[in-house]
Amino acid sequence: MTIRVVLVDDQVLVRTGFRMILDETEGIEVVGEAGDGAAAVEVSARTRPDVVLMDVRMPGVDGITATERIRALSPAPRVIILTTFDLDDYLFAGLRAGASGFLLKDTLADDLIAAVRVVASGEAVTAPSATRRLIAHYVAAPAAGPARADHRLDPLTAREREVLTLIARGLSNAEIAGSLCVSEGTVKTHIGRILAKLGLRDRIQAVILGYECGLVTP
Repeated sequence: MTIRVVLVDDQVLVRTGFRMILDETEGIEVVGEAGDGAAAVEVSARTRPDVVLMDVRMPGVDGITATERIRALSPAPRVIILTTFDLDDYLFAGLRAGASGFLLKDTLADDLIAAVRVVASGEAVTAPSATRRLIAHYVAAPAAGPARADHRLDPLTAREREVLTLIARGLSNAEIAGSLCVSEGTVKTHIGRILAKLGLRDRIQAVILGYECGLVTP
């Protein structure tokens, strides 16, 4: 299947650069572009893309609001937030709005292509190291001591809670498997059950919940 992509950025040169990369990639097709959030919602509703590359700071409707509106469409495209190296103040809000991760605007071509494919498959695109930096920067550290009682975690088994803790610490599936002495397949099974039980969309939301519940601290 061809992955359909919409590019959203108020800078024409940025959109042109991304289009050149993606249009030359087998299995990916750019089906639309927009220079602001309002146009992004309209183009997404009309073209029904699989993935939207979304800038944050744009005139008129910003990328956060546009992400919320696009994620409310049916079927809902997956959204990748485009950000700068120093992490936009709006980035965490973007993830909460339904984005599946973020990319730096100066990302390498291979990383851009890989991110689009990963997100289209239903996974989050944020790397573990970037996840640690992101959450540590935007989530206030809870008081020292054991994790706060949080009934949202009640459906989890002890092992699933342990896996969630490792996810929130930014470990990859392979690292979690090594830490728990299990296979990566077992880790994926645990993660699938965690997401289903807690009503989470992807790994990013699991990380955020882990910090909110005090399983880990920045």
